[in-house]
Amino acid sequence: MLTTFFAEEHDIFRKTLRDWVAKELAPHVNEWEKAELFPREVFKKAGEMGFLGASYPEDVGGSGGDWWYTAVWGEELVRSGCAGVNMALAVQSTMATPIINEIGTRQQKDEFLIPALKGDKIAALGVSEPNCGSDVASIRTTAKKVGDEYVINGAKCWITNGTRADFITLAVRTGAADSGYGGISLVLFPTDVKGFKVTRKIHKAGNHASDTAELSFEDCRIPARNLLGEENAGFYYIMTNFQGERLIAAVKAVAGSQWALDNTIRYCTERTAFGRPILKFQVWRHTFAELATEIEAARWLTYRAVDLFNRKQDAVKEITMAKLFAGELLNKTVDRCLQAHGGYGYSDEFPISRQWRDARLITIGGGTSEIMKEILSKRLGWG
Repeated sequence: MLTTFFAEEHDIFRKTLRDWVAKELAPHVNEWEKAELFPREVFKKAGEMGFLGASYPEDVGGSGGDWWYTAVWGEELVRSGCAGVNMALAVQSTMATPIINEIGTRQQKDEFLIPALKGDKIAALGVSEPNCGSDVASIRTTAKKVGDEYVINGAKCWITNGTRADFITLAVRTGAADSGYGGISLVLFPTDVKGFKVTRKIHKAGNHASDTAELSFEDCRIPARNLLGEENAGFYYIMTNFQGERLIAAVKAVAGSQWALDNTIRYCTERTAFGRPILKFQVWRHTFAELATEIEAARWLTYRAVDLFNRKQDAVKEITMAKLFAGELLNKTVDRCLQAHGGYGYSDEFPISRQWRDARLITIGGGTSEIMKEILSKRLGWG
């Protein structure tokens, strides 16, 4: 893809990744969707290929690349046709681990981050709870300091990779019950600790191949050295971490919209109705022209956000706009593309059916569209 942002090395990375997705992921999608899980070895293979750590420093096992490698990672994963696998791998590389690289100690990086980037350990991000999702300041899971340990009690919900994670980047309340955002901390929680339990695996409307779990913590003891950053500063770390999560979501949403449109135009070129290809009908040509225009607008809005984020500039407004716009556009695109497939679009024979189900998550996960609008209203000085 030729833009002012991607250099030759990004294009080489893209080709390697595209070939890997085509050979290692795409052929197995139907099998993994039915099983509602994909093999653990996929994490390992992605780590061995250097995909998980492409944008991480070399001293933690990464390749030292910039965030544009992460953008390529998000764009090319879409071609697997399996949002569940894409989500799980993105959590591993762009959601549960970046904060460890940013503020973790050397010991924490060696114990958690490096094995995650190698694919030896599966990571999860534990923020949402049964009674709070986007309202991070209301989390109830507690971590009480007892000697040189934290004792953790509570529950988490909607945790991707939750049924088999080796560790969780976990948000806990270390302050008083009424301390709000000021009493939250992050800890690195190994899941082999006594008292930890996967309460249930959640069966979802889409993203079937990724495991999503509800978790419980009952008097779980972890070393105090597993505190990530400063105590009671976790809310700010989470908000910072959300920027990368929301940005990769926007990247994948734009790529997903383009993939859906390309596949649908191909279908409409080959499929005939009333004696001519569907693409010859003006209503569909105009529909696709409108979608192509909006996708291009979403792409450049998202690339603008990536550029700022890559240069470590304040990009909250741009990232929020990108996630909001690209996420809503993805849902619009796959809905119109499914309609163009007619009855076949509602069957499992064509990828658009799965993509239509999977796309619904984008306006919920990582902050709902409503939360994005609220953030923007404040950033723009209206609230």
